[in-house]
Amino acid sequence: MGKRLNRIYGKSTALAKTGLLVALSAVLLLPSAMGATASARLLAVGDIHGDFDALVAILQESGIIDHQHHWRGGNATLVQTGDILDRGPKDRQVMDLLMALEKEASKSGGRVIVLLGNHEVMNLMGDLRYVAPETYFSFADDKSEKRRQDAYQDYVKLLKRRAQTLEEPTPFTSESERQWMQAHPPGFIEFRKALEPKGKYGRWLRERPAIVQIADTIFLHGGIHPNLASLKVTELNQRIKAEIQAFDTYTEYMVKEKLILPFFDLNEITSAAQAVIEQQEDRARETDRSEPEQVTILKEFLTYGSWLSIHPDGPLWFRGFAQWSPEEGAQHLPLLLKAYGAKHFVVGHTPQLPGHIQARFEEKIFLIDSGMLSSYYKGGRASALEIQDGKFTPLYLGEPLTPDN
Repeated sequence: MGKRLNRIYGKSTALAKTGLLVALSAVLLLPSAMGATASARLLAVGDIHGDFDALVAILQESGIIDHQHHWRGGNATLVQTGDILDRGPKDRQVMDLLMALEKEASKSGGRVIVLLGNHEVMNLMGDLRYVAPETYFSFADDKSEKRRQDAYQDYVKLLKRRAQTLEEPTPFTSESERQWMQAHPPGFIEFRKALEPKGKYGRWLRERPAIVQIADTIFLHGGIHPNLASLKVTELNQRIKAEIQAFDTYTEYMVKEKLILPFFDLNEITSAAQAVIEQQEDRARETDRSEPEQVTILKEFLTYGSWLSIHPDGPLWFRGFAQWSPEEGAQHLPLLLKAYGAKHFVVGHTPQLPGHIQARFEEKIFLIDSGMLSSYYKGGRASALEIQDGKFTPLYLGEPLTPDN
């Protein structure tokens, strides 16, 4: 994507493509991500996956919130390393709690820093494979059924227009409608809207950084591939933020061009782009014309699989910190720590089952995803990693809060 979308929207959204990486110039970062420093006490919490009750329980037991779910951590810092969404039933309650605690903590001299995980980016980009039905229902209201019916009619009109352009039949039956309604339960339309760039939760999530460095410790969801060590924390944050913004710009364009509807998921968006490309390329060949501008734009969009925010070796997805052999760790870690001026990495993403925070490579890496959503992760449990006075102490729900845990 480059000058074409600049002309369409008049925005400075030119991307510099460098293989794995896609960058957007002049992207602002959260002040909390830029100016983070050590405080009296720091608590890191890993993957939540919609388990609101377990999150509340570990935060209460660790003294960060009270029984009314209000901040009582004083000047402490709470870092959540991503994957607050998907699989569990209470995504909305988790987001509401963390959003409220951000404000309350700042008034007490404390901080709450919520980082992006791969599942947050998946939801922002419409990859809804792991959204629990209860999450959709939590967004439903007394007008949801009408919104669903209206959305289905818009969907039918769009497909009929597309079929007419392709000169193909569009068979719609009662079974087609039943299947569509099953795939779009009450609350689905509202959920998608809430995660749009201007939606309550979409706006908040888009403001979160992917990585934060506090004193000599770096927190993120997955890990940093050694091949990315030349990029600073600020650059990695910029590139991920840029890609989310690029995705929003592409989809805004496709909605405006009536190629998709706002509530389409990633599969539908991708299929629509592929269908338009195929159709217009056929026409170009028949008329011996050059590739239409729209085809070029859509082809650029379809490269999203190589973006840093989606790539398996990107900071939100990389599992090397959990999977490296001792030899690989000895080879890569010193270089990474030196590159970032750090002594420790704290990450989630890879469940440590049965639920236990794991320290690797002489406590240079802490793996804090203990499978909080125990209904999904057998043997999982709520946990937190306390960092204070240079000591790293795993805390577990219902157990004495001692280093022996």
